[in-house]
Amino acid sequence: MNARAPLAVVPASVGPAGTGKDFSSVSYAEALQRATDLIPLLRAEAPATEAATRLTDTVLTALHDSGLLRSQQPKAWGGMELDFPAFYEIPEKLGQGCASTAWVFANLSSHHRQLVQWDPKAHEEIWGTDPDALIASGIAYVQGQGTLVDGGLLLSGQWSFSSGVDVSSWNMLACVVKDADGKPIDWCMNLVPREDYEIIDDWQVLGMRGTGSRTVRCKDVFVPQHRVLSMQISKPGHSFPGFKTHANPMFRVPNSALGGNAIAGAMIGNARAMLDETTSSVKQRATSYTGASMRDFPTVQLRVGMAGAKIDAAHAWLKGDCHEGWAHYKSGGSFDLETKLRYRRNTAMAMKIANEAVDILQEMAGANAIYDKSPLQRMFRDAHASSGHVVFNTDMQFTPWGLVALGGAFKSPTM
Repeated sequence: MNARAPLAVVPASVGPAGTGKDFSSVSYAEALQRATDLIPLLRAEAPATEAATRLTDTVLTALHDSGLLRSQQPKAWGGMELDFPAFYEIPEKLGQGCASTAWVFANLSSHHRQLVQWDPKAHEEIWGTDPDALIASGIAYVQGQGTLVDGGLLLSGQWSFSSGVDVSSWNMLACVVKDADGKPIDWCMNLVPREDYEIIDDWQVLGMRGTGSRTVRCKDVFVPQHRVLSMQISKPGHSFPGFKTHANPMFRVPNSALGGNAIAGAMIGNARAMLDETTSSVKQRATSYTGASMRDFPTVQLRVGMAGAKIDAAHAWLKGDCHEGWAHYKSGGSFDLETKLRYRRNTAMAMKIANEAVDILQEMAGANAIYDKSPLQRMFRDAHASSGHVVFNTDMQFTPWGLVALGGAFKSPTM
């Protein structure tokens, strides 16, 4: 048997630069309008985005110019610092144009919010140099190994699914830190600049091709202490150093509870785009064999109605959870473990419902939707490719909440 060829390493490339503008005066309503205005462009660029397996320069420039990539960045750094529900609502709008673009946006924009958690020295190092800097991530702790050394740690590992990595100049890479006996003592996120990691060209996939969610790796990279963040939230007395500087409760809503709702928004937008494409087509279409008007078939009406109801239900559910969570933190509250797990359960179930709508529409479209030129085919593939994400996995997200609701104990150091 021939040895497997080594995976190619992608050359460094981050695409067009941002504007460096101050977007702190942009309102929530204006930001949503800017997202809505981008839908036609993203829809037109979607085939090119998929072919490139990354955001095209046209799309990236439009996102930078709109300021939306900085919608969750502190106003002190020229960001919009929008209320937390924008975390879901903007990706949902963009997903109506292109699922891959919205998914990458959901990740990259949310990392501005997450960067707030770090030591202010890290804010200055990244935003002080480039307030438009994009940051990808590798979030699986077990894929990274950290070794404590003077002034920081040495980081090694190989992280899969680093969405938007091609257009990013930094990466948030997770690791488990162990003592000399191999016992875990911390779970950390590490800020690593582009020159310190490799991008592996392994993104040949069924769907979500435009996300460019490639694997990254590094070996014995020194990460200074101000770029190391303990995520051992379950440890008594744990706190994030950046919260002393940025007190807006928007930054405190935990990713461990509602973090999946940004990418879920992207995919609910994708489902809504599929419904729009279907209804537009059915209005004009006759059957290939009888010439009868498609919209006059009760079964077509039933499927369209059911798909629309499922999409609206998923949207209302996750948008409602974001508003509920935001109101709770605005009032000075916090989430207990069961609440965090309930929100994760809801995200997974909402995505199951949205994908049921996608399947209804794809089946109804028949053979016309199997062509590569059909937008429905791409939307269908994107929906099912995204469903593999752990936060959308009902087996993974239902059981912890069920265990706790029944009086059992669920333990996670990062919850």
